[in-house]
Amino acid sequence: MIKSNDFLIREAYTSEFVSIGRLMVDVYSGLKGFPSPAEQPGYYEKLANAGDLTQKPGTTLLAAFSITNKLLGAVVYFSDMKYYGSGGTATKEKDAAGFRLLAVSTKARGKGLGRALTTACIQKARMQKRSQLIIHTTEVMKTAWNMYESLGFKRSKDLDFVWDTLPVLGFRLNIEQS
Repeated sequence: MIKSNDFLIREAYTSEFVSIGRLMVDVYSGLKGFPSPAEQPGYYEKLANAGDLTQKPGTTLLAAFSITNKLLGAVVYFSDMKYYGSGGTATKEKDAAGFRLLAVSTKARGKGLGRALTTACIQKARMQKRSQLIIHTTEVMKTAWNMYESLGFKRSKDLDFVWDTLPVLGFRLNIEQS
């Protein structure tokens, strides 16, 4: 759990999964240049049902709430990359954790929430003694990309893959050096 004066990050309750899924769909469908729900219905179904990913061992849905308990953002953390579910080679990484589907409400942006959700994932990976944390992003998500690099993530082209026609870019953080 991470608590600040403005928000609280904790493991999501099952009763919150639908709201988190809606938030994720809203956030991703609002990204200029990102494939739309009509173009990638399977991906948006995954977003809408992000809570279902927690049925996989070691997978956690972390959610951020305001002090008035309003949902602000969420991310899915994987303690074992074999459940990560991406293209490319990431699912074959050993002694690694990862996170996907990071989403912050448009009304909550610019307050450090994406950084706090990422930091929560770094802390989980460190507590679980993983040697690295793996993520993917796209050019469309350049703001997040810059934030990841400021936290020590490095581009890792060996993790890149193409999703439909969209290049997906891999990053890794060496936990021991962070």
